[in-house]
Amino acid sequence: MANKGTYYITTPIYYPSSNLHIGHTYCTVMADAMARFKRASGYDVRFLTGTDEHGQKIQTLADEKGVTPQEYVDNIVAGIKDLWKTMEISYDDFIRTTEDRHMRRVQQIFMKIYESGDIYKGHYEGLYCTPCESFWTESQLKDGKCPDCGRPVVKAKEEAYFFKLSKYSQKLLDLYDEHPEFLEPESRRNEMRSFIGQGLEDLCISRSTFDWGIPVPVDEKHVMYVWLDALSNYITALGYPEDNELYNKYWPADVHLVGKEIVRFHSVIWPAMLMSAGIPLPKKVLGHGWILLGGEKVSKSKAAKGMDVIDPVILIERYGVDALKYFLLREYTFGQDGAFTNEVLLKRLNFDLANDLGNLVSRTVSMVEKYCNGVVPKATTESEFDKDLRNIAVSARDKVEKEMDSFRFNMALEEIWIVIRRANKYIDETAPWVLAKDPLKKAELDTVMYNLAEALRVVSVLIHPFMHTTSAKIREQLGLNYEILWDDAVRFDMSEGNTVKKGDAIFPRLDIEKELKELSEIAAEIARKKQLQSVTDPVERAILESVPVEVKPDIDFSEFEKVDMKVGKIIKAERHPNADKLLVFKVKIGTEVRQIISGVAGSYTPEEMLGKNVIVVMNLKPRNLRGLESHGMIIYADSDDKVKYVTTEAEDGNGVH
Repeated sequence: MANKGTYYITTPIYYPSSNLHIGHTYCTVMADAMARFKRASGYDVRFLTGTDEHGQKIQTLADEKGVTPQEYVDNIVAGIKDLWKTMEISYDDFIRTTEDRHMRRVQQIFMKIYESGDIYKGHYEGLYCTPCESFWTESQLKDGKCPDCGRPVVKAKEEAYFFKLSKYSQKLLDLYDEHPEFLEPESRRNEMRSFIGQGLEDLCISRSTFDWGIPVPVDEKHVMYVWLDALSNYITALGYPEDNELYNKYWPADVHLVGKEIVRFHSVIWPAMLMSAGIPLPKKVLGHGWILLGGEKVSKSKAAKGMDVIDPVILIERYGVDALKYFLLREYTFGQDGAFTNEVLLKRLNFDLANDLGNLVSRTVSMVEKYCNGVVPKATTESEFDKDLRNIAVSARDKVEKEMDSFRFNMALEEIWIVIRRANKYIDETAPWVLAKDPLKKAELDTVMYNLAEALRVVSVLIHPFMHTTSAKIREQLGLNYEILWDDAVRFDMSEGNTVKKGDAIFPRLDIEKELKELSEIAAEIARKKQLQSVTDPVERAILESVPVEVKPDIDFSEFEKVDMKVGKIIKAERHPNADKLLVFKVKIGTEVRQIISGVAGSYTPEEMLGKNVIVVMNLKPRNLRGLESHGMIIYADSDDKVKYVTTEAEDGNGVH
């Protein structure tokens, strides 16, 4: 396959304030699918992701935990890397803004902008949102709160360095006019036009009220404000400006893939900074929509509430990596918001993966084993059904490429599923179980088996960028042991003679009702544990930690009233002569002394029980226990690994109720 050049794709660098949720995986899964697709189709790909680790919020969280900011982010970042490993994300580099390579290079980028005359010192007085690390004017607030996250803002005033963002208003508008492809979809471009039209203010790019950040090289009392620090990762990861080998090869980036809430930073602030520093602009900024829970964006706080199970690790453990990837790429239209519920997920997995793809693999391999001794035969006949299946299969690759180049992941997968559904229909049209009954139809039967194997082989190539593990499982069952080549998807002549081998169901069918119930229970437990973390009152904490214990069936109060209990005192205690587990007591209750036998030798010695006040059930029928008669019962309660006798504060057993 010819080398089609380089392709550089990036995700946002995620803020490690807490663990990631399904919304973060959505963006990263899209980037991974595109990177795998471009590699498969002949590009030299560079795929970057990472973490944005500085800022006041991180410092505050670390202080609350009693650790250093570096220790705090190291722990969170380890979890993020583990998640991407679990999800088999094929990134080429993971950049952390606390790495020396990044910090050193960001300072050099700062100096380039400073020397251009676009940075000056002043004082900032405004409204600050700590979670978003953003300053706002009164007019930009929404209902008096941060327009991005909806949280309260606080008044802040401090000395700061500013970037002359206002200077670049017209240049940015010209960029959108001359290169509309720079910012897509069009709705995002229109939003940024409107934002710039309201008037750009110069941008605060340093802070002096905390120190968790990269020192400003001209004034180390200041640390760089998040966006200059964070946005520069896309070029510092390529070595700029120290080591330009990767930078010269891959920059400008082909795509910055970001959520719509940070489009403004990537399509206004970032290009303005690059213009100031004399650095080429990225080719495209793509703003994807949000995954919504209950009509609201998935967030780390919502992830904690357990409205649905949105922890990707839990979903992967239950349904597999490829199932989750398929759902995220197939269910949502790029650029638009989409609703998430566990029910939507489960139905998509059942209908598309279990019913369509899994069923096709199972039926095909089973029939080749049954009718052809497990070897894919040669096709020697041709019907209209055969032609139609072949034409749909070999034409799918170009359609998939067209949709992928437009970031329409759901439509690219739909083109593949057209092949899958056509192959399932082909089985019903050709009815191989009927052909197998007629020896004169053997050639037609062989052709059907061959065509089904070929259609599945094509599918295995096309789904590889999206579901590479599933692709490998299909190929294993089809007896395909050679490297996948993207161009093989336009061929229909590669399966003859392959030995198939039926394996486990690739996607077992799910009991949706049962799964929903179990997921609901998991969600409730996640919510309970999260709530528990913030509770300090011991009584409230005990209530939240309360778990029902196993008890015998309920009894009526009238039955309980029949039990006659009195206080007694053990005046003699000894081991049962005929049973190791039994102790024999003489108990004085008021004026009466009774013999009572208890099976508590595993918890107490006779000496420990002597003189103890106990509660005695008086009206229990006598029982003969290994040759000795017991008249009543001493009350004990289960506690951990032993029983404990129930006692009273009274000094002497006096027979009282």
